[in-house]
Amino acid sequence: MLSISDDLTEAPIDTRLDLMTFRERLSGLTRVPLVRQGLVVVGVLVMITSVLIGPLPGPGFIILFPVGLALVLQNSPWAKRLYVRFKRRHPNKGRWADWGMRRASAKRREELEKARQVAVEAEAQPFASD
Repeated sequence: MLSISDDLTEAPIDTRLDLMTFRERLSGLTRVPLVRQGLVVVGVLVMITSVLIGPLPGPGFIILFPVGLALVLQNSPWAKRLYVRFKRRHPNKGRWADWGMRRASAKRREELEKARQVAVEAEAQPFASD
């Protein structure tokens, strides 16, 4: 019996596209270098726009800046390297940015920090004498 993946490898290309979800098509599109560069430019424009509308009342800056930052960081290796250097110099600010972007590395880092705190607390507590 053939599985769906076997059927897809033997199917014509247009049939494969029909079976792909929108998310799979979108992730495939972001692998194209020109599209990635365009997303970086859009991200920079969104960040600049957020700074310009920052003085206006409302949460415009707080919403738009992380969106632009996420676009740039997801699509630019240069920006990722710069961001990692920033996080090493300023860990608390990097933690907030990771949390805001719902990055998996932020979740791992929080779990490691909690495990370290538990270990330190366990060492600090004296042994109970029976």
